[in-house]
Amino acid sequence: MDFSHLNDEGLPQMVDVSQKDVTHRVAKASGRIYVGYKVMAAIQNSDMPKGDIFTTAKLAGIMAAKKTSELIPLCHNIFLSYIDISYSVNQEEGYIEATSEVRTNAQTGAEMEALTAVLIFLETIYDMCKAIEKHMVITDVRVIEKKGGKSGDWSLDGAFGKNDRGLGRVVSINISKQKGTPKQPADEALLIKDFGIEGDAHAGAGHRQVSLLDVSSIRKMEKYGLKGLCFGKFAENITTEGLDLSRIDIGTRLKIGNDVVLEISQIGKKCHGDGCEIARTVGGCIMPREGLFARVLKGGKIKVGDCIEVMA
Repeated sequence: MDFSHLNDEGLPQMVDVSQKDVTHRVAKASGRIYVGYKVMAAIQNSDMPKGDIFTTAKLAGIMAAKKTSELIPLCHNIFLSYIDISYSVNQEEGYIEATSEVRTNAQTGAEMEALTAVLIFLETIYDMCKAIEKHMVITDVRVIEKKGGKSGDWSLDGAFGKNDRGLGRVVSINISKQKGTPKQPADEALLIKDFGIEGDAHAGAGHRQVSLLDVSSIRKMEKYGLKGLCFGKFAENITTEGLDLSRIDIGTRLKIGNDVVLEISQIGKKCHGDGCEIARTVGGCIMPREGLFARVLKGGKIKVGDCIEVMA
């Protein structure tokens, strides 16, 4: 395979685009930050310690897009004719979603500028909200559309369809070092074959080595009036987003990231004793019905944001 950023000696080089035509190009990117309900309440009540987070984040994203070539080695310095970042706040699910659009007339595309704008927008949100909540998660940052250039137009929906490979994402990784204690979020984890997550008290040689729960299941519990449900609250090791539970049966294999392979070994479980705290509070809990348990078939590292694929 040839890599355009390496010369014949294997040394880095900037790709020569001098012979390419100047065309009108558009690139769009999007991403989310899960901020939690303390931050959502502060936004709703206009009670942010650092002031207007959205104006500041938008300015930061626009400024960063203009400096992309200074941040990423070998990235071309192109003139940007238009940059905008829009955002939406999902109070129910506790996240802020940002979408950038960058336009240029150039010999190369503006995908990197669009990604940089979104990333810095979301990072600025994190910086301005960290006094309220430190367990925020930035995820799903990706190019969603490009237009112009030799390769033509492209969009994420057109490329992948609607979850046609059973694609999901790791939203949070949650570990407890002792049984009976709350699970704490972690940026990454090492999964060990036929054991579970390194350092997690619930790992072992049995068939319930790793537990998973989708964000959509957690949101159902909020309809009971529960507020402030953070990731790991239901004792799940991996909080996912986008997994279609109707496609998950015992024996289904999930690939996470580049290496890890899990095999679903159990769906749901019985709560201990009189039920968990949540079940006692509202009369029911989602984990016994929709929680997934799995064995580790192939170990390796996973991190927040990793893709989850339902294997054929």
